Amino acid sequence: MVEARRSTIFAGYLKILPLFLFVIPGVIGLALYNKGVLDFPQGPNGAEYDAVLPVMTMQLLPAGLRGLVVAGLLAALMSSLSSVFNSSSTLFTLDIYKKYRPESTEKHLVRVGQVCTLVLTGLGLLWIPMLQIIEGGLFQKLQSIQAFISPPIAAVFLLGLFNKKLNANGAKWALISGAVIGVLRLILEINKPALTGLPLAFAEINFLHFALILFLFCSALLIGVSYWKPMVLPSSAGEVIYVRGAGEVSNKINLRASAFLVAVILVIWYAFS
Repeated sequence: MVEARRSTIFAGYLKILPLFLFVIPGVIGLALYNKGVLDFPQGPNGAEYDAVLPVMTMQLLPAGLRGLVVAGLLAALMSSLSSVFNSSSTLFTLDIYKKYRPESTEKHLVRVGQVCTLVLTGLGLLWIPMLQIIEGGLFQKLQSIQAFISPPIAAVFLLGLFNKKLNANGAKWALISGAVIGVLRLILEINKPALTGLPLAFAEINFLHFALILFLFCSALLIGVSYWKPMVLPSSAGEVIYVRGAGEVSNKINLRASAFLVAVILVIWYAFS
């Protein structure tokens, strides 16, 4: 439990890094462009600010450091892609395919995982043109897509921590309904130029406002279904044994790290608001 909490807290600190990877370089690039230091490629809407990182890398860094930065970016990109493909193919192979084909051999499962990776790669390539349709820069696109899929998970996780009466029935319906609504909003976002009336109004909701609305909807659905269809668990289910001693010190460290993380987020929020 202590290590799991530390991992979650550490992940919270890592989630702050995209601000410095996407936003801060953009602010620096804009300031240098206004001073005439940088020369951005021109597009139909003016300077292409999505190219700020490669432009700054090519025009400001010396030759040796330039190659190091590019190699680091490519290595990080390949590492992220390999992690996603490996995790997704493993989840599909072991949690879905093997469940319905338990007699499958290890060699066959490996082949299924390889085919799944190829399919995921194809889907990823097909998704690239869709990103061009979504409004905003790269950082805004990533945040908007997360706003369509993350609220149901956040609702189930957060409410599950504070309410013991919530159960799997409510979580299932909250996750499924949230995923369907999120995918529907994403489809409407991609086809926004062809929409009118109510679908257009739904697609034009700010992605942050949509995330809040979806979170509240999934929370209400989670609570409603859980209380409507309660589940009776065995008396031994859910029992956790806590050992006093070193764990108390670790919990104090975790609380301090969590409080500092919240403070950092509030400072960043205030600074950029």
